[in-house]
Amino acid sequence: MLKYVILAVTLFFTTFSVSSRATDLTEFDYPLLLGDWYWFSNTDAGVESEGANYRAMNIKFKSNYRFVIRLLQTNGNVEEWDGTYDIDETTVTFLTHGQPEQQHSYMLSYNQFLLDGARFTKLAPENLPGNWRSSQISGQDVGEVVSEIALSLRPDFLFSAEVSGKNGKKKEHRGIYFIEDDRIVLIYEDGQQDSQFSLGSNTLTLTNKQFGMEAVMRRE
Repeated sequence: MLKYVILAVTLFFTTFSVSSRATDLTEFDYPLLLGDWYWFSNTDAGVESEGANYRAMNIKFKSNYRFVIRLLQTNGNVEEWDGTYDIDETTVTFLTHGQPEQQHSYMLSYNQFLLDGARFTKLAPENLPGNWRSSQISGQDVGEVVSEIALSLRPDFLFSAEVSGKNGKKKEHRGIYFIEDDRIVLIYEDGQQDSQFSLGSNTLTLTNKQFGMEAVMRRE
């Protein structure tokens, strides 16, 4: 029975992640870059640049190499532009139609992005971080041998997950997660899981339509 529990756990944390869009996202070269990054001025006066004072800045990076930048001025006006970006180990280049390209040096961690000395922090959707526990598990193989899944998603994009088999055996994973649109990817030492998610105020549903698997999680 134990080997079937291990198989089901493996399915949940690997095969369960496969979908028609998974290859592009899970094989993206800089997965920790993806998401919404925010910089906030530490003074009410903001930071002056080219005649304007800025209070906050948001950069969204997508896996299709598109970006959106929003700048909040101290007077409440918002500037926005978008385009494509190119990136290597040390430099990110922004390309916007009709504008000269902009090259910036950067350093990146799972939740910090240092861009030309300005420190950005990645923020998750408001209701996503927290402790979640499965109330329903369904799908091929997994639902028959897995009794419970506990998932802790921290605001700093670290996670821990514990899968319990119906024979009492448990397996734990810890690592980093990132999100894009309705997808969440958990990266851990020996693999990764890519799932679609739907978020309510107290419910998190992880699904994979290709394999017909679903886990409904309740907030603890």
